[in-house]
Amino acid sequence: MNKKRELDKATIKYLRSLAHALKPVVRLGQHGLSDAVIKELDGALSHHELVKVKLSESEKDARLEQLTKLCESVNAISVQQIGHTATLYRRNNKKPVIELSLAKR
Repeated sequence: MNKKRELDKATIKYLRSLAHALKPVVRLGQHGLSDAVIKELDGALSHHELVKVKLSESEKDARLEQLTKLCESVNAISVQQIGHTATLYRRNNKKPVIELSLAKR
């Protein structure tokens, strides 16, 4: 989950600003991290690159573990987590949607 080191602070700040207006696209339910959730999140990241996810665990440590497993399963970077909502980023190398060079301004 802590692949934030691959992105510099300016890029993370830029992605967080873009994510501010987003609504959660994927919600983890009572069954947690299932194959269907992974498939849906993978598709959402491929299309949008930046998505919000609503986590289901009530304990903070359990949410952090759930987020770590989620990031590893779809090869994404956690940009931020606030409460039950996490923002994930994965660059689409074939057809990038977000221009990261704008973060360097």
